[in-house]
Amino acid sequence: MTDRVPDPRPDRPGSAGEHALQEALGTAARAQRFHDDQTCDVLVPSMREFIARMTMAFVATSDAGGECDSTLRAGPPGFLRVLDERHMAWPEYRGNGVMASLGNISENPHVGLLMVDFTDELIGLHVNGSARLVEDADLRREHPDLPVETVPGRRAEMWVEVTVEEAYVHCRKHIPRLVPVDRTRDWGTDDVRRKGGDHFGVAAARRAAADAEAAAPGGRDAGGDEDDRTGDAPRRAATAGAGASSGE
Repeated sequence: MTDRVPDPRPDRPGSAGEHALQEALGTAARAQRFHDDQTCDVLVPSMREFIARMTMAFVATSDAGGECDSTLRAGPPGFLRVLDERHMAWPEYRGNGVMASLGNISENPHVGLLMVDFTDELIGLHVNGSARLVEDADLRREHPDLPVETVPGRRAEMWVEVTVEEAYVHCRKHIPRLVPVDRTRDWGTDDVRRKGGDHFGVAAARRAAADAEAAAPGGRDAGGDEDDRTGDAPRRAATAGAGASSGE
């Protein structure tokens, strides 16, 4: 991690890095007006209504060392639950088993959420705060009005509950208008093709690299070490070809 930037204005909202760049680029007054007008530490009624009709949210997390991950969470309207003006939660459905986001939260509770209305209002909402992992039964004891899912694969294994620290608007001027179309979602499927298959060709590249290594002089097929087929070759292919984040 980089050295911490000295904070030129610790009295202002935001981080030391934000303040240093605001001073350097002459945006401090504009930033202060934004915070004064748009940033709050609770979910006001219009924000709560906005969240209740969202069908997806972008979620940013990082581990204890600052390594980041961003992902998408989606569900029917209402899957993002406002518990009260300081708390919201979403269910964790069955995924790829990597647990990147939940693993990060277990080390570092800071999360950043972005919800965007791409169809009607063309506006976004940021919610930053501190998250905790809660078992489904435990959260239901605290909030008996949580919906009961009946769709296989869309039943919560656990919930992420966020304590809101700041909430603010995302400017509409660069948000594209998107037209939703009907589609069937394969909630909870383990079918590789329906999950996307090897869309970016990572597995194919690794297999090709392993086959090439095996066929090369001194490779597995030439009497080399058979373990090399599943050893260094896949790692070399991963660094040379396209990579992918789990996003789960």
